[in-house]
Amino acid sequence: MISGKFGERKSTKEGKRDSESKSAQNKPKRKESVAEDEELLKIIEKAKEGDESAFQQIVDKYKTQVASIAYKMVGDYEDAKDISQIVFVKTYQNLVNFDTSKKLSTWLYRITINASIDFIRKHKKHKHELLDNIFGELREKKQDVEKIYQRSLIKWAINDSMEALNPRQKAVFVLRDLEGLDIKEVSQITGMPQATVRWYLHRARSKLRSELTKHHPQVLKKMGIKHEV
Repeated sequence: MISGKFGERKSTKEGKRDSESKSAQNKPKRKESVAEDEELLKIIEKAKEGDESAFQQIVDKYKTQVASIAYKMVGDYEDAKDISQIVFVKTYQNLVNFDTSKKLSTWLYRITINASIDFIRKHKKHKHELLDNIFGELREKKQDVEKIYQRSLIKWAINDSMEALNPRQKAVFVLRDLEGLDIKEVSQITGMPQATVRWYLHRARSKLRSELTKHHPQVLKKMGIKHEV
């Protein structure tokens, strides 16, 4: 909320110019977005018909996001690669059944989450980055060593604490807090009602805070979060 002199009302002409300017700025972006959607739809239709180069375009477009979600779920790069391969094999096998009125990313992320949960349940393990990797990063980057160290330490502590979460809590936390998706999309990906998503998210955040308080209180302090016992 803006208050005081800084929030004084502009003149009508100035407001109109600003409004027209914003409208002009927004129109090209909207057209570009629609164009991208139409282009993606064409690629999906070609891939459905068996065009392998079209399917490869889908893989190239989403492989980074899929690998990112898989890694955050299982905490190991090699396992995340294996899960990504499983995801795109399943995508290829089932693409003909994909409803093009829906978002492809939502469908792909659902497959990724399910494959990651299956992996966790099958292998009964959560392997997150070891602290040694932090120092490897420090050796590679000479500048701002302290900032890199603090950021890496926080990342490691959160990853370590995520082992306390059950698969559904982890899925919701990864999608909402790490990937930045909204509750509605998390609900669509996981197939859970929005109220259930919020409940799992609350439980996940509560557990993480408890784990960080218990095992990594110094990290909470660095994050500016009060240490509650």
